[in-house]
Amino acid sequence: MNNSTQRFGNRVTDYIKYRPSYPNALMAYLAEEVGVNATAVVADIGSGTGIFTSLLLAQTQQVYAIEPNDGMRQAAETLLAGAPNWQSLRGSAEATGLPTASVDVVTMAQAFHWVDRDRAIPEFQRILKPRGKVVLVWNNRLMDTPFLRTYEALLQAHGTDYTEINHQNLRRADLQACFEGPLTKRLFTNQQLFDYAGLKGRAMSSSYVPAAGTAAFEAFEQALYVAFSTHQRGGKVAFNYDAEVYWGEVKAK
Repeated sequence: MNNSTQRFGNRVTDYIKYRPSYPNALMAYLAEEVGVNATAVVADIGSGTGIFTSLLLAQTQQVYAIEPNDGMRQAAETLLAGAPNWQSLRGSAEATGLPTASVDVVTMAQAFHWVDRDRAIPEFQRILKPRGKVVLVWNNRLMDTPFLRTYEALLQAHGTDYTEINHQNLRRADLQACFEGPLTKRLFTNQQLFDYAGLKGRAMSSSYVPAAGTAAFEAFEQALYVAFSTHQRGGKVAFNYDAEVYWGEVKAK
């Protein structure tokens, strides 16, 4: 999964506290239309701190949480300690460590843009049972308000490599090339509300925001505070998202 295995190592606390979860309607859709339900065995790859994994555990038979970053994986193990139907494994999209034909569904939430697709797709094909499905999920931050457009401009100006690693660079054609037959897309509404401390934490959970304690971060933080002060209403600003789901069957290599 490229250098993503270490990108978030010093951002785990903020990631846990400030990253968004996923809408109930999205999870219900996966249960009803994709088969992510009480009979499903799921490999949640790039499972991170367990945000999406925790939702899967509530509606599936078994989840294998595959995560290469030690800090994020350990955070998930703490969060989900005692859950009976999951197993935490050190692995990646390219090398899960799972047996052949062992899972019904592969899920990746906020992670597929990091993978080496030429190696990951054959691995998905290997571990999936016949007619198994792959589900890719992102919370796609919108730019539908003056504040969100200002925030995007801050990331463009101050982000260390924001343009290069933005998951929105991944085109539908790139995704379609990984799938056999139709690729289904669905959108769901999601939102977070933040005071300034929350906004700062949400920003710091992103690997492309300059590291705290650097001159670059001080400049970013000053601009972030101005943006918050200008656009807050009742001491809060809103992050609006399209929660995007893509699903289908992967191509055999």
